[in-house]
Order: sequence, then C-alpha cells, then structure tokens
Amino acid sequence: MFVCLGNICRSPLAHGIFQQLVDEAGLSARFEIASSGTGAWHVGEPPDRRMRQTAQRYGVQLDDLRARRFEVPDFDAYDHIYVMDRRNLQDVRRLDQAGRYGAKVQLFRDFDPEPEDGQVPDPYYGGEKGFETVYSIVERTCQRLLDHLVEEHDLASGSEV
Repeated sequence: MFVCLGNICRSPLAHGIFQQLVDEAGLSARFEIASSGTGAWHVGEPPDRRMRQTAQRYGVQLDDLRARRFEVPDFDAYDHIYVMDRRNLQDVRRLDQAGRYGAKVQLFRDFDPEPEDGQVPDPYYGGEKGFETVYSIVERTCQRLLDHLVEEHDLASGSEV
C-alpha cells in the first residue's frame, strides 16, 4: 500500500510504476498493490491530470486508478505500508491506536538510493518540473523496493510471500 495526502499524485504514481515493474518481472500473482490518501478530499477521483500526463510520457497508465482514503482495516489487509512524507507517516501511525502495526509503516524513500530528506515532495501546487522530479524519485525507488521485496521474500525461487 502506497500512501500520500490525497491519493491523486504521489501514491497513485507509485502504485502504477510498481504494478508495471511487478508485471514485467512476472510477479503479478505475488503482489496486491494499492494506494490511498490520508485525507478524503478526492475520494473516487482519478489521479491528478498532470500526474497522469507525466506518467503517460513514460509509458505508465494511471487512468483506471481512483482515490481512496486509508482506513484502519488496511493495516491488516497489507503487509507493507509505504508513506510519501513525514506528515503521512504521522497520520497513518495515529490511526494505529494500539500500536500494533508500526513495523509495517515506513517512509517510501527509505528505499531510494538518493533519499535526500526521506520525503517525496508533493507536486500538487507546483509546475510541470515538480511532477517530473516526483516521477524520477518514484521510479528509482520503486525499482529498489521491488528488488528488496524479491530478496526479502525469496521470490526468485518461487516461494510465496
């Protein structure tokens, strides 16, 4: 599960890129990939037009995705929850009132080979350059994340996650 604020820019992009990488690796049956937002402002809406256009330039389709809000049952439904920034991290952890799921929740850029401040910047209020920057961050981080999960779960040998 990839999580950002409104589920219309960063997390759907991670969802789309990661899904494409998983499909290309022949591992689609091993993963259930989703994205959500900590806020409900855009529930039911497609990803931001600018993010869809940016992704499409690189051959990634986001058109079928719809924004949804992260909910408490998502803690049990997903093995890993990757958040895009520290505010998302705080918001998701706040929903874990019993403190049972902390190990599942981490910053997405923990897997980025160039993590800078560990956060994926929100491009929503910026221009086209911001969307390009986010694409670059998310693409390289998704590849490293997939490599990590394949190794962690020994997926190359055909074992189950």
